[in-house]
Amino acid sequence: MIVVQVSFVSQLPVFGARGDIVLLAAIAAGFESNAARGAIVGFGAGLGFDLLLNSPVGLSALTYCLVGYMVGSLQGSVLRSSWWIPVVGAMVASAVGVVLFAVFDEVFGESTVEVGRLPTIVAVVAVLNGLLSPPARWAMRRAFAESPRSRDRFFLR
Repeated sequence: MIVVQVSFVSQLPVFGARGDIVLLAAIAAGFESNAARGAIVGFGAGLGFDLLLNSPVGLSALTYCLVGYMVGSLQGSVLRSSWWIPVVGAMVASAVGVVLFAVFDEVFGESTVEVGRLPTIVAVVAVLNGLLSPPARWAMRRAFAESPRSRDRFFLR
């Protein structure tokens, strides 16, 4: 996800804002697994992304970790009877993640996010992540799937 973010998504600004599909990785992990895996994926992806940004190292990791944990905690209580519920959930979680990043950015005194552009950034990230959430959730579902060999008792003998 980080490679796609840096090489493709960040090169295509929409209304002056860039998408954030690294955040989508944490959201998809939370949706397709549990709170712990959502937090782990969010922290790892965020830390890798932080190494490429001009923001303080750990800011994205903290934000994505919290969002992944939140989504993983809430995913068990959300009914998945319709296809649009996880899409809207990804949009809401993306908006929360962007706002949380902006708050942490202000608290740590960096001010890399312009407050006047925050509604545009929230809208662009939420819509992009909503559109890309079905393939991202499919990829996470495949990544977390238990392989048939791991269930085979005779494999280790």
